[in-house]
Amino acid sequence: MSRQIKNGDGWRIGWDPDAADYCGLVGGEEWSLELTAAELDDFCRFVVQLADSISQIAAELMSDEKVSCEIESPLLWLEAEGYAHAYSLRMMLLTGRRGEGAWAESAVAGLIQAAQTLKVF
Repeated sequence: MSRQIKNGDGWRIGWDPDAADYCGLVGGEEWSLELTAAELDDFCRFVVQLADSISQIAAELMSDEKVSCEIESPLLWLEAEGYAHAYSLRMMLLTGRRGEGAWAESAVAGLIQAAQTLKVF
């Protein structure tokens, strides 16, 4: 396997299976955080779970009604906030070196798609 970095407007995500401690990377327009394999796994799983949850409740919402969903593991916390069709994401690392980052609504769809395919070869 080789190192992968995917990026788009306002987001980036990466995977380097040969890295010693921090084989994952997530970032925004002007920031990035290295992640352990477990943190990256949680992040990729959580962005998909949040997108699925918001999609499932979208039919129950009024068009101008905002939604906020969050998910947490011992390693990280992730929150989606906005409208069912356009929401931002915010992440916090909860252990070790800690860190925080966020993605604007315009970056979320690309980030979710990349997270789903990051380790698929």
